[in-house]
Amino acid sequence: MTGAVEITPYQAGYRADVLHIAADSAFFGEPVEAFLEDRRLFCDASIGYYADFEAEYLWLALEDTRLVGYLAGCVDTPAQRRRYLTRSIAPLIGRVLLGRYRLGEKTWRTARSMFAGLLRSELAHVNYDEYPAHLHVNVAVDSRGKGIGKRLIETYLRQLRELQVPGVFLGTTNLNKAACRLYEKIGFTLLDAKITSIWNSFVDGDVENRSYVLRLMNP
Repeated sequence: MTGAVEITPYQAGYRADVLHIAADSAFFGEPVEAFLEDRRLFCDASIGYYADFEAEYLWLALEDTRLVGYLAGCVDTPAQRRRYLTRSIAPLIGRVLLGRYRLGEKTWRTARSMFAGLLRSELAHVNYDEYPAHLHVNVAVDSRGKGIGKRLIETYLRQLRELQVPGVFLGTTNLNKAACRLYEKIGFTLLDAKITSIWNSFVDGDVENRSYVLRLMNP
């Protein structure tokens, strides 16, 4: 018998559970091991930052006491990216050099592909002046289809409006079809889309990076 799902502010005791859900769905809904040998590297390079440095914008979905989803975000993306480089990426590089992660052929192939994608400007465009906030939402595989993602996003949007943030964006791909439908249903619109070659060696067919945006306040 399952209980009602509660949306609640982040609690540090759930950090490991947040990372677990993130890593279990990092590869288009599948576990991160599809493109990295060591999931700790993914967690330290991605969602771990939000738990450690942007926890005031991290929301949890709890069913009884079990974490079934989360939303991570920030209100100032340019500032967040500067903090991310110094607080997460710089220490991570140090740990890589010290051999703290298990690095294999998949990891190096992913790193080369992502670096090449950045050089080719394959990320979808966003105007940070209009849409300074961003979000990332994730729901455990066995809890999808229950409206949890929608509730997490709506809770975060209320927080942003109370803070008078003018707009918010998110990044995804065309392969996340159910998520794209959810974003559009909530009111997000597709701002930009670019074909990327990052995942060519992992999936068949083209992958399209997408940016979706939502204006929260009238200009």
